[in-house]
Amino acid sequence: MKKKFKLGIIGCGAMATSVVKGAVLSDFLSPKKIILSDTDEKKLDAIEEFGVFTCDSNKFVAENSEFVLLAVKPVNFKALLPELSGCRPQKIISVMTGIGKNKIKSGFGGGNIKVALCAPDFPCAIGSGILGLDMSDFDSEPDDTEFISKIFDCLGTVLSIDESKFGAVSAIGAGGSVYAFMLIDALCDAGVKNGLSRGEAKALAVQSVLGAAEMARREEENISELLVKSSGSCGNFAESVKIMEDNGFGESVGKAVDSTVRRFKETVE
Repeated sequence: MKKKFKLGIIGCGAMATSVVKGAVLSDFLSPKKIILSDTDEKKLDAIEEFGVFTCDSNKFVAENSEFVLLAVKPVNFKALLPELSGCRPQKIISVMTGIGKNKIKSGFGGGNIKVALCAPDFPCAIGSGILGLDMSDFDSEPDDTEFISKIFDCLGTVLSIDESKFGAVSAIGAGGSVYAFMLIDALCDAGVKNGLSRGEAKALAVQSVLGAAEMARREEENISELLVKSSGSCGNFAESVKIMEDNGFGESVGKAVDSTVRRFKETVE
């Protein structure tokens, strides 16, 4: 039986809001085809400006939507299941980090349920993110994979990748933005220390990181070659690079990534 809504979203946090904004403002999906549920009336009131339907019943959303997007916090998934008792959505999309496909399927009683997993990062909030997306359950349904991809295309670059690699996706994707913020903040502090205003230092630091990222994206050369070229363009940087290397910059990043992957494997369900 055809469902009333194309997309039902359970949870109205930052990720759900980003999905709605992207889908509606890009004209990918009519707001009348979207419904969200949440217990926070203020969040629902805010999202209604996009013309979507809202309600406080998670079960209603699950029962009346072709695709059900689970956008609750991972720690709340177990508490959500009793509310959805008896619901058997056939097409589920999840942005709950650390909750695997098998856990979701068993939570809904198993059977013929198909689950797509998405691992987003923080910059998705402004449409500049990178998202790991496992849609392998939908491989035989190209229309479904296209629809799921388009949901997230509005939020940034979509990387189709197997669920088994999601620990690394989280560590490099979501973690990368964290480390970039740390680098920008450190450069700002150093700039102020050396006579710049905070605004001047921020402008320089942000644009230098943006520029480097864009060059890395465009160039076919590997990053180490770009590093050699950039640091060799001015003799002032040879000593700076050596200081970073001697203080274990690369090793520290590697350890941070390893730690995130290990933590992900320990907590994944």
